Amino acid sequence: MAVTSASGPTVPASRRVLAVMVMVPLLAALALWAFAWPATRTAPRDLPLGVAGPAAAAAPLEQRLASREGAFEIHRYADEAAARTAVRNREVYGAVVVTPQGPQLLTASAASPVVAQLLTQAVAMQSPPGAPGMPVTDVVPTPAADARGAAFGASVLPLALAGVAAGALVSLSGLRGGRAVTAVLGAAALVGLTGAALAHSWLGVLTGNWWAEAGVLALTVAAVAGGVAGLHALLGKPGIGLGVLLVVLLGNPFSGAAGAPHLLPEPAGLVGQWLPPGAGSSLLRSVAFFDGAGAAGPALVLSLWAVLGVTAVLVADGRRPAPAAHTPAAPVPPQAAAAPAPRP
Repeated sequence: MAVTSASGPTVPASRRVLAVMVMVPLLAALALWAFAWPATRTAPRDLPLGVAGPAAAAAPLEQRLASREGAFEIHRYADEAAARTAVRNREVYGAVVVTPQGPQLLTASAASPVVAQLLTQAVAMQSPPGAPGMPVTDVVPTPAADARGAAFGASVLPLALAGVAAGALVSLSGLRGGRAVTAVLGAAALVGLTGAALAHSWLGVLTGNWWAEAGVLALTVAAVAGGVAGLHALLGKPGIGLGVLLVVLLGNPFSGAAGAPHLLPEPAGLVGQWLPPGAGSSLLRSVAFFDGAGAAGPALVLSLWAVLGVTAVLVADGRRPAPAAHTPAAPVPPQAAAAPAPRP
């Protein structure tokens, strides 16, 4: 039996039951695929790795690393100083330096503890049998309070949820135009300040410039909230669902925050960096641990999401029809108002 309302008939109850029975398993399957598939396919894919030292001595090692087809993207550097600079500038995740005393490995666990461990194992496998262990130098280490990077990786989902909540609340509360934009940006700014106070000042997970970190957190939330509010302005309530799909079900597992984008199967690694969670985590790493090196790309992605989202909100508000002018009723003559109603 169809249920009716003041606005007309609605979808029959049987169809709504069927929709719930079908949509919930589909969403569960999508979530399992998005989270489990990248986790089971983790491996280096064109992972930027440096090789430094005299060409004659470094060439054999470079060839052995390149033999792992598709695993590493080799960058050549003249000496250890150049390799260290490349690691600090986020050009490579690490570098093997060939010296007269033997090769040594430079890593940056702040870029990804998982990658640092992977490089240590991979380079050790390339050493001749019986050779002594290769010295490892962590050029940019993780903070002591988050040596394994677990807290950093766990920060992506709360930021995504905060942005989705802000965008959805602004949309469903009826805020429009400039007021909606003010609410989105204000909420994002407060989340940024709160997040920096917790992650930097209290937990010690972030070690960069406090205000820069707060700005990155705020920009990430603004990108998510603006995107959700913009999709709602363009598509209505289904736009909020699309925003949740993009940010939470895809953006979170494809972000690479727990490992690195170069460890994810394609196109997950690339797609993740074009979504706010992935761009936000990459930008936060750059600002918190590398003095802003490599920040331009992810900052541009987040800015585009925020700007396009609030633009959609403003444009949709500008296209709303103006309320009809109220025409006052004609005055009733006193004689007509005082005249008694005719008897039946």
